[in-house]
Amino acid sequence: MAFWSLSSPGDGVVVAAYSNPTMNYFVPEAVAELGQLIGSWHADRSVRAVVLCGDGRSSGFITHFSVEILEQIASDPESARGSAAVSQGYHALLDQLNRLPQAVVAAMNGDTMGGGFELALACDIRVGQTGDHRYGLPEARLGIMPGGGGTQRLPRLVGPARALELTLRARIVDPPEALRLGLVHELADDAVARAIQIATEIAELPATSVADIKAAMYRGMDAPLAAGLALESGNFQNTMLSEAARERMRTYLDQPERERRAWLET
Repeated sequence: MAFWSLSSPGDGVVVAAYSNPTMNYFVPEAVAELGQLIGSWHADRSVRAVVLCGDGRSSGFITHFSVEILEQIASDPESARGSAAVSQGYHALLDQLNRLPQAVVAAMNGDTMGGGFELALACDIRVGQTGDHRYGLPEARLGIMPGGGGTQRLPRLVGPARALELTLRARIVDPPEALRLGLVHELADDAVARAIQIATEIAELPATSVADIKAAMYRGMDAPLAAGLALESGNFQNTMLSEAARERMRTYLDQPERERRAWLET
């Protein structure tokens, strides 16, 4: 692939590093490649967790979508009329990413704004990197608005009041402020190494538990409470009937009672 390079640092973990020197702007060809990767991960049950990151040689994780391409679309009336389809296509891509049964960890090891930040919002866990990096949705400064899910996923993450303040002011923030606002889960000096560590921990858990937790959480929070609870009950039963659950519960019960808490922490 031209824009994404894959590596496997451990059993069940795949790292996809984005590279588009020198600024790591997102472009349609890279989006299409990511779509192919998402499809392959969905079909490959040997993949238990995914890490998305920048290659470390450019300035960003995904700095933002190419403004040159957006300006070309805006300057062509026929292309501009089809811009809604472009937005909808990106929505579909990030929905596919979000619905992967595997955990997806974003290692934001550089600037992550606009479409890149929207990609990170569609991941399950976000690790920011200490340093001179910026995160956020600055689209209003360009006379446009977030079109890759930012106006929908951000308020679900931090609440509508905070999301409005960030997007209406086109405010971008440094990593410590991103942590304070809840845009990232934690900071690390090496976001990729930390993301791999988290992904490895999750990859060691039963795949059914991970997939059903994700499905219940994401689908349930957009449904009425009763519907969400019904979804949770069905997924709970699915995990209870799995061989992994029976094996792990038996292992837990085999521990001396005083050692069971320590077993749960390992």
